[in-house]
Parts: sequence; C-alpha cells; structure tokens
Amino acid sequence: MSHAHPENWPVLLVTGALDPELLKDFRTLAAAAEESDGNPPLSEQTLVMLRGVDAGDHSVLSLALYAPDEDSDPATGEDLAGIAVVVEAPGPSGTTGVLELAVHPAYRNQGVAGRLLEALEGKRGFDGLSAWSHGNHEAAAELATRFGYGPVRELWKMRLMTSTSALPDVGLPDGVSLRAFVPGQDEDAWLAANRAAFSHHPEQGSMTRADLEARKAEDWFDPAGFLLAVNDAGELLGFHWTKVHPRQGPHPAIGEVYVVGVTPEAQGLGLGKALTVAGIRHLQDKDLHAVMLYVDADNQAAVSLYQKLGFIRWDTDVMYGPLTKN
Repeated sequence: MSHAHPENWPVLLVTGALDPELLKDFRTLAAAAEESDGNPPLSEQTLVMLRGVDAGDHSVLSLALYAPDEDSDPATGEDLAGIAVVVEAPGPSGTTGVLELAVHPAYRNQGVAGRLLEALEGKRGFDGLSAWSHGNHEAAAELATRFGYGPVRELWKMRLMTSTSALPDVGLPDGVSLRAFVPGQDEDAWLAANRAAFSHHPEQGSMTRADLEARKAEDWFDPAGFLLAVNDAGELLGFHWTKVHPRQGPHPAIGEVYVVGVTPEAQGLGLGKALTVAGIRHLQDKDLHAVMLYVDADNQAAVSLYQKLGFIRWDTDVMYGPLTKN
C-alpha cells in the first residue's frame, strides 16, 4: 500500500483514557504489528492505562496518525498508520515519561514514526523521556540515534522448549504448600506480598488493586495458573503467576513465567526456584511447547537461575534514553 508522504498528515492528540473506538483502533494496529514482528509494541501496563484504569500519579498522552487516503480501509484498521503513547509520572527531578511507538506494517518506511516524534516534540518535548523498543528492531535503533538517544536498559526475553528440557525435582520447604489464587479472597494479601517482594522494582512493586483487577478482567487470566505458596498458618510467602499468550498469526501459543515473587521473610528457603518449576510444570500440563519470561539483563542471579533451568536468551527489549552531551 502506498500513500502520500505523512509529513503533513494531522496527528490526533489525546490525554488520558481513549474512547472505545479509538482504543479499538489502537488494539487493531498493535495486533497487526505483533503479528508482523513477533513482539507486542505496547506493554500490558500501557494498555491498562489506555482503557482508563486508575493510573495513580501517572498520566497518559497518546498520538494517533491517520492516513487521509481514499484507499484506506477503516474496517481493517489500516487507516491508522501509527501510534505513540507516553506514560508520564512525577520524579525527583521533574516529570519523567516512557514512550512506546508502533507503525502499522502497511505504512512502514514512509516516515510515519518520524512524523509522530516530531508531533510529540512539539507537544511535550523529550526532556525526561525514555523509550522502549520491544524486540529492538533495526529501524528503532536508527530512529533513536537520529533523535540523540542510546540504550540504557536491556530486558531479555528467555525461552524454554518444554518438549526437550528436563526440569529438576524441586520440593517445597517444610511447612509450605501451593494452592491456586482465589478471586474475591486473595487480592489484598497478594498485593501486600507483591509490594514486599518487589520493593526495589518501580514497576512491579507499585501495582495497585485497580491494576490487579484490570488483569483479572483480561481473557488470559486463569486463577488456576496463579500459584500461591502459603505456610501452615495460611500466610502468603510467595507466588508464581503464569500467563498464556494465544496464537498470533504464524506464531504459536506460548506460556509465560509472568511474575515470580518471594516475600523477604521467606528468602533463603529455595522457594523462588520451587515456585518457578511448579509454574512451568503447570504450563507444560496445558500442552504448551514453549515457555518465555522477561528478565533484566543485569539481574545476574535471576539470569543464572533461568539458564540452569534450560532457558536461553531469545530476544531483547531495549530502553533508550538521551545520550549525555559532552
């Protein structure tokens, strides 16, 4: 599909939640990009905020670039050429923001991303802004260089082929048992355990009840795959929340080690490894041939554990930030 250059195409700017039709367009474009690239262009938390879930101290700025072309087909979402979303939050030295950007496969190599960034620069500016490249495609790296950005964080995707990997037999510590999450009962206890386990992690540790409820409302949520480790008194010591990603075009369904956490009181018992293995076995029992996870590249302890379990590095998400000027 070929269109006039997008240099003069209007950019729609929206602050806060999207209306249902615009959200549908965003989801359609994101799905098309994921099918083409094998990576979702928008993070789950970003989609949660675009739906209007309580964002706390965060605010959301969205940019949508529609192609004013008579050949565009709104029924397929192909009239939406590109999107950019900035999630902003107050920081110690001013407002910070994280940008995610996606271009529909039918509109690539036509200057869409540059047009969106120029509009963003005019509306918000780039001060305090970082950007995720999910999959770190070459075009994203080139765009980052063009705007004076360089890599500042790496998030590895690691994958385990369940049909060829033998998991170790790892027992639970004495006095600890596993059970499934019970909706309507376990929310408060899990939120407290999650805050304690991830007090050092600005994203996972700040999850709210609204965030949890938003994920419970997703089609993929399955309480049977949300494993809780409790002691004899019923206290929550740790958890392994698994997730199943459905087939996307040619990409088969895949399980995910969504999040594993252990409370400070239960550290040193080997519970993290036991929970990880238990969750992977749960996904294996669902006849999934591969399991993935995300881990920060500099988290050497976690990377080492996953490698010992048979995970290999599969892909990389890269966060870009402004380069220091000499």
